[in-house]
Amino acid sequence: MIPRPELLNDLSGSYELSTGAVVSGPAELVDAVRLALAPLDLRPGDSGDIDIRQDPGLGPEAYRLTVGSRGIEITAGGRAGAFYAAQSLHQLLPDASYRFSTRASWLVPGVRIEDAPRFSWRGLHLDVARHFSTKREVLRLIDLMAMHKMNRLHLHLVDDQGWRVESKAYPLLHEVSSHRPRTATNYYKEPESYDDIPHGGYYTLDDLAEIGAYARARCVTVVPEIDVPGHASAILAAYPAFGATGERYDVLDRWGISPAILSPLPPTIEFLTTIFDELIGALGETPFVHIGGDEVVLDHWNEAAEIIAFRDSLGLSSASELQAWFLRRLADALAERGARAVVWDEAFVAGGLREDTVVMPWRGMGVGRRAAAAGHDVVATPVFPLYFDYAEASSADEPMAIGDATSVSDVAAFSPAPAEWSEAERARVAGVQAQLWTERVSDPRTVDYRLWPRSCAVAELGWAGAAGDDFAARLDRHLGRLDAIGVEYRPAAGPHPWQRRRPHRPSVVPIAGMMEKLEAMTHDAESTRPSV
Repeated sequence: MIPRPELLNDLSGSYELSTGAVVSGPAELVDAVRLALAPLDLRPGDSGDIDIRQDPGLGPEAYRLTVGSRGIEITAGGRAGAFYAAQSLHQLLPDASYRFSTRASWLVPGVRIEDAPRFSWRGLHLDVARHFSTKREVLRLIDLMAMHKMNRLHLHLVDDQGWRVESKAYPLLHEVSSHRPRTATNYYKEPESYDDIPHGGYYTLDDLAEIGAYARARCVTVVPEIDVPGHASAILAAYPAFGATGERYDVLDRWGISPAILSPLPPTIEFLTTIFDELIGALGETPFVHIGGDEVVLDHWNEAAEIIAFRDSLGLSSASELQAWFLRRLADALAERGARAVVWDEAFVAGGLREDTVVMPWRGMGVGRRAAAAGHDVVATPVFPLYFDYAEASSADEPMAIGDATSVSDVAAFSPAPAEWSEAERARVAGVQAQLWTERVSDPRTVDYRLWPRSCAVAELGWAGAAGDDFAARLDRHLGRLDAIGVEYRPAAGPHPWQRRRPHRPSVVPIAGMMEKLEAMTHDAESTRPSV
């Protein structure tokens, strides 16, 4: 079973669960179980094969599951607990139960499971700005996350290479900024080459409403990201007046860091606040909004007379302090709307964040520890081993990647709350999240390949806290379920011939030595992230 439950005991006896079986209990919990076991076409009733009870003494995501000869009992702390109990129940059935079929019944082995998650944040990040994923593909990813008891989908909605959200207030964002005329195809640090094929797409506000509702039904929270004040080329292609210089940029067709930066002046804050209102209004309940704060090139803030005068009027002495002020104003606006701000670790290093801001330390757990010690909740997101745009092996058989290599075993060996941290620091770790940046991930089949089965290990870390000693054996068994669903994951022996696509060049960006360099950078508040 993946992720590994807290306690699982085999019991004598078994129960035959038929298609169309009856589920009884509180309506909200019954609906959650029926949704999780959709292929079985379960029916609600007053008494049935699956009996569900609610125990307020359990956590909202906790559950107990008992299967015996007389039926199946689920006790859950809340709707999420019932949903996750049903996911565990599903994994007790044969792989064929993940397919829609005409089979009439399944034999469920006798077990008792007591389970609850170690971390509240069990996430996947999908970059839809560099290469767009359609609504259909996002909904499928939510289903896969739910199957693995993952509950945070971080959507990177804007970057230099594209803006991916409809805006009624600022329509040029989706009319102009959602597409680019071509895309870079060259390897890292090699001469530029392009495909000359237009690329684009965006989610309408109705799409976002559907994504939000679909995710909530499956106990997944969508975390939208509007990355500011840097990575602003796409925004400034549509509305250059919000830039530090007023210069119009093109939607970027290559990768790396751009000097494009938004102005920190009040009109920009008003613009972004309007965007937040549209996002939250569409998605519905939105407890977290990511505002980026990474890879910011502050040169234009140090050169623009109006911005320097504004900085001085605030009593600030540097562009870095002004960046901190800017991000805090946005976090304040989000707090007024019931949402907590989330940032990459550069924003923490710059200082001045609201205490309730969540920090994602992509440059290593050293800066994560500093953020935790400062009282911030931390979601572990280090490049190694949680950036899945890195190849799974140092081999030209792999499809093109930014660097190498991050294996399933590397992910499984990671500790989101390291033992050497203090108890108070460990308590600040909200969870763990894998990142899929899509500069070199141009289609949904490659998304599958990059995410799975490495995301199975992330699910285990987030739910159980650490991968069990038998994780590799359980993963091997679990792949049959992914096969039944149709996930085009990376095989343990390496890619199928049709998965190789454009070959990877090993050691383009080697892992060795990188983490030490990134950790060192966190001690310089003016530093910016390298183009990795």
